[in-house]
Amino acid sequence: MKNYIIIEKDVKATKCLRTIVDSFDEIKFLGSFKNLEEALILILKNTPDIVFLDIDDTIDNLPEFLLDINQHSKNLPVFIGLSSSEEYAYKAYRYDFFDYLLKPLTELAVSRSVLKYIKRKPSETCETICLKSNKDYQYLNIDDILFLKADNNTTDFHMRDGSVIGAYKTLKTFEDTLPQNFLRIHKSYIINSKFISRIHYGKAVCIIKNHSFKIPFTKTFIHNIDFINASLSNKAFITLN
Repeated sequence: MKNYIIIEKDVKATKCLRTIVDSFDEIKFLGSFKNLEEALILILKNTPDIVFLDIDDTIDNLPEFLLDINQHSKNLPVFIGLSSSEEYAYKAYRYDFFDYLLKPLTELAVSRSVLKYIKRKPSETCETICLKSNKDYQYLNIDDILFLKADNNTTDFHMRDGSVIGAYKTLKTFEDTLPQNFLRIHKSYIINSKFISRIHYGKAVCIIKNHSFKIPFTKTFIHNIDFINASLSNKAFITLN
């Protein structure tokens, strides 16, 4: 069973959100918090699957908060933004939020977001992805995928053995379905962070382990690069300047 928390100052909004989400048997409530500091303690001790986060009062401290989670938590939760302003929607997606809900919250909007998560979030035990084309079914081991590259309305999977496998789906489709170690770093690339051996900020490229691939990244997705860098640095035995 999945679980969730709410970070929201407005008691009425918290109650409304919980009433709707609790109607889904697949998701369990863990707690609600009025500020990032209180929520961070629980997130680091017992990472929830979903964090409903009010953006209006937290936007200034959000980058540091997300970076802290990435550095100290083994698994990253999915974030769903809450706001009274449409202006924050763009910022929420820039921080790679799974979804965004506009206040006042409606049962339809919240239900759609929860169902989107239930439908698209891969199981922790999932080891393969199936690519279907007409009557052709191809099964790829997720741990063998180095990166994905967009090619118009199709996507190329670059595999560890050097093969390239095409799929008749857009890159966005896989961005929403692959595990959390697959991160969008460019409009044309999703990378498996497990295979990154070097991040060169000056040249704006990521180097893949045991391969000559240099995957470019852009400022639009720099927050994902920062997350990857923080995560890899945290796992390193020692960091030398």
